[in-house]
Amino acid sequence: MVRRPEVERREEILSREHLDELARNLSHLSMHAVLDFYQQAYRACRIINDRTFPPARAVQELVQAWKQLRKWRPRS
Repeated sequence: MVRRPEVERREEILSREHLDELARNLSHLSMHAVLDFYQQAYRACRIINDRTFPPARAVQELVQAWKQLRKWRPRS
């Protein structure tokens, strides 16, 4: 029987409570600070050489920043 390779390090994933806390913290920041956070998370989510995928935590942070920026966008 073929075994799956052992995972050397467990990938860090934010819990629902941590995601809620991150969303709350982002809502208290200025738009400029959230844009900086978004850009930092965006850089962490880059796929390099088609082999290095971003960690789940970086993607979760990017999505939370994106959601906050969407809340602040002007409605047409």
